[in-house]
Amino acid sequence: MTLVVDANVAVKWVLPEADSERAIAIRAMDDDLIAPSLVYAEIGSAIWRAALRFGVPAGEARENLRIAGGHYRRIVSLEELADSAIALAIRLRHPIYDCFYVALAERERCALITADARLIAAAKAIKSIELRAL
Repeated sequence: MTLVVDANVAVKWVLPEADSERAIAIRAMDDDLIAPSLVYAEIGSAIWRAALRFGVPAGEARENLRIAGGHYRRIVSLEELADSAIALAIRLRHPIYDCFYVALAERERCALITADARLIAAAKAIKSIELRAL
């Protein structure tokens, strides 16, 4: 089965956060994990913040980004999803960043897994996708 996994979940694969064990269990499943290419920027931003806050060396931060991104079977370009994502952002009155994940789940007809309660609340209006909270 194919699953869209957002950056909020992927960050938990490499940084010790609440629900990291649940996120790792998703990663360990035999599903095809996919995401829009934006996922690298979002994971990288979270790792950068953690590196600054906790003094994580740059090499370790780079390795964490490589590891997290490496768990995806397929990364989809933003260009492919842009039209749908902006339409969803306007319709849902929600930031386009999150709507790229929703657009991908809708296009692929698969579930979206997220740890973002605001995204879940907004995307409930999209009946064509399954939302899974971490």
